[in-house]
Amino acid sequence: MSSYTAFAEFYDQLTIDAQYAERAEYFCILMERHGHTMGLTLDLACGTGSLTVELAKRGVDVYGIDASSSMLTVAQEKAAQANIPILFLCQRMEELDLFGTIDTVICTLDSINHLTEEKDVLQTFQRIALFLNPGGYFVFDVNTPYKHRHVLANNTFIYDTEQVYCVWQNELEEDTGVIAITLDFFAQKKGQEYTRFRETFCERAYGIDKIQFLLEKAGMEYITVYDDMTFVPSTANSERWIVVARKMK
Repeated sequence: MSSYTAFAEFYDQLTIDAQYAERAEYFCILMERHGHTMGLTLDLACGTGSLTVELAKRGVDVYGIDASSSMLTVAQEKAAQANIPILFLCQRMEELDLFGTIDTVICTLDSINHLTEEKDVLQTFQRIALFLNPGGYFVFDVNTPYKHRHVLANNTFIYDTEQVYCVWQNELEEDTGVIAITLDFFAQKKGQEYTRFRETFCERAYGIDKIQFLLEKAGMEYITVYDDMTFVPSTANSERWIVVARKMK
């Protein structure tokens, strides 16, 4: 798995359309609709902490965990600039180890897709279930099999910002549905001189039946799945699912 060392510097510029404020508001409303008080909340795979900070601004008692120390450095700076004390820990999802139990886990922007082996997804779900209080909620999003095969597939995407030019190349493995992703960053340093960085990682899309099976095997109850940032059922052409699960009492 990539450590996102280079990606951390440019991540916020390239995910500007992630709508973190709206996404934080959505999760707060989502939990209200399910009759759940968020309580102590973990933002798992929090990246540069944008969602973590937005949740904290809304009064959520939240902290963040990510496997990339480079991402967390940016997250700590962001929280300090917002004058919000937030704890950030550097851990891999499948090795989650907390100080105590929590009430809610949120995991966004296809972080679960980065686990390309079912055993790692199961282990992550088991670790989450271990630290969730009975009746606690686990809410996460995933890129769908439809998105992997019909949107990402073997396509190339270009992002051009004031600070960086990024070439995003995908290579789909038909048998497994795993996509190998290569990001080439060209950052302007002086005049016409650019510095090139490269990040590589893989994503795998899991069907909802497989996700439900793994959740239940980990001791959690699958509740429902929504289309991204909505409260309507997913469709055959959904590109991102919001999955809602709960630890069994």
